[in-house]
Amino acid sequence: MFILGIIGNLLNICIFFRWSHPTNVSKDKSNLSTKSNGSLYLLVSSTSNLIIILYPLLTRIIFDGFQYSITEDSSFVLCKFRYYILHTFDLISLTCICMATFDRYLLTSRQVRIRNLSPMKKRTEQMILLIIILNIVHSIPIGFYFDVSKSGDCLIESHVYFYYYLVVFQIILHSLMPIVFLSIFGTLTYRHLKKLKHTGLSRSDKHLSHMLLLMSVAIVLSSIPYCIEYISYIFVPFQHSQPRSFLYLYHVITSILFYTNPVTSFYIFYISTPNFRKHVKKIVLCRKSPHDQQADSLTTLILCHNSCEQKKYDEEYV
Repeated sequence: MFILGIIGNLLNICIFFRWSHPTNVSKDKSNLSTKSNGSLYLLVSSTSNLIIILYPLLTRIIFDGFQYSITEDSSFVLCKFRYYILHTFDLISLTCICMATFDRYLLTSRQVRIRNLSPMKKRTEQMILLIIILNIVHSIPIGFYFDVSKSGDCLIESHVYFYYYLVVFQIILHSLMPIVFLSIFGTLTYRHLKKLKHTGLSRSDKHLSHMLLLMSVAIVLSSIPYCIEYISYIFVPFQHSQPRSFLYLYHVITSILFYTNPVTSFYIFYISTPNFRKHVKKIVLCRKSPHDQQADSLTTLILCHNSCEQKKYDEEYV
C-alpha cells in the first residue's frame, strides 16, 4: 500500500496539475474556468493523500509491523504531530472529493440556472484555500490532547475532548457526512449523466464525472465499517462487547480500509477512464501532447528565423 500509494498519487498530481492548468488557450475562458474545478479539487486531494501515505501510514507500518513503542521523547513526532497531520489532510482530501462531486452535479444539470452556479476557477481556488485553513485550525487541539500512555499507545487524556473527537471527528466528519453527501450528489450526478445523451459537456468532463462517481462509491463502501466501529464505542461498552480478539481484528480491517482511499484513487481512475490512461502513458513514456509539439515547432521556427536574420545582419555589417 505504501509503495503503490506513493506511485499512484505522484502520477495523480502530475495529471491533475496538467488538467487544472491547461496550456491551450480557449476562446470561452469562463467555460475553461468551470471545467478545471474538478481537476483542482482532485489535485489538492491527491497531494493530501500523498502526505498521509508518507507520514501517518509509514508510522502505522512501523507500529504494527515492528511493535515499536512510543516513548516520551518521540511523543510529539509519533503521536501528537502524527494524528494532527492524519486528521487534517484526510479531512482536506475528503472535503475536496465532496466538493468535486458537487461541482460535477452542477455541471451535469439540464437547467442552465444550476449549471451557472459552478464557480469560476479563481473562486474555486479561494474555496480550496478556505477548506485548508479551516481544517488546519480545527485540528490544532489534537496536538495538545493526544499523549503517550504507560503502555506506549497514543491516547486522549481529556474525557470531554475524547467524546468530541469520537463524535465530531470520527463519526460525523470522517464517516457520516462523506457517506450521506457522496451518496446523494453521486446518485444525482449519475441520473444527470444518464438523462443527458446530447449534453454540452466535453468528453474529458464526462470522463472526470465517471471517475468521481467511482471514487465516491469506494469512499462510501470503505467508510461504512469505519463508522460502525466508532458508533459501537459509544453505545456498546468495550469490556462487555465481543471478545477482544474479534474487536482487534475488526479494528485492523477498518484501519486498512481507512488507508485504501488515499492509496487506490489512482488505480480507480486508471481502470475506469480511457482518457486518464492515455495521459498516464504520456507521462510514463515521456510523450508530448500535440499542443506541446506544435509549441516546440513554433519555437524552432522563431529561433531559426532569428538566427537567419542575425546572420544576414552580420554579413551586411561585414
